[in-house]
Amino acid sequence: MTTFTVRRLRPGDEAALERVAHDETDFTGEEPVPPLSFHDARAYLSDPQVWHWHAEDEHGDPVGFLMAHVHRSRHGTARHVMFDEIGVREVWRRRGVGRVLVAALHDQMRREGISLVWVLADNDGAQAFYEAAGYAVTDLQGVMLEREVQVDQQNDC
Repeated sequence: MTTFTVRRLRPGDEAALERVAHDETDFTGEEPVPPLSFHDARAYLSDPQVWHWHAEDEHGDPVGFLMAHVHRSRHGTARHVMFDEIGVREVWRRRGVGRVLVAALHDQMRREGISLVWVLADNDGAQAFYEAAGYAVTDLQGVMLEREVQVDQQNDC
């Protein structure tokens, strides 16, 4: 149970996203959320600004994932990466899965000519992991706010 490979998901990998959504608690400790519809999963995987990798065992089962978004800026660095989320199955933790996923992200950044990546850590364990991967605290953010906006259900974006 120590062999795994890492690959970037592409259109056609919609079922892989669904499997992780169903097993969310094992990957992140959070409650499971409904998976994306096939149409939304295809759009997600087709978006060149969304980078999503899976670490998979020898049977092709996901043991970890990392997702990030490429953002364009209005000033300063033209593009940067928001390292959005990483998750590793509990039994696979401390086996290098997270480090290899982060290395895949950094390799993609080098290929794309993007030098800046940032991530928000929401707990001490996450912060320690990111710091071990070479990240440094640069700005303490106090509060994240969100709002849901009523949308037209006919919207196919």
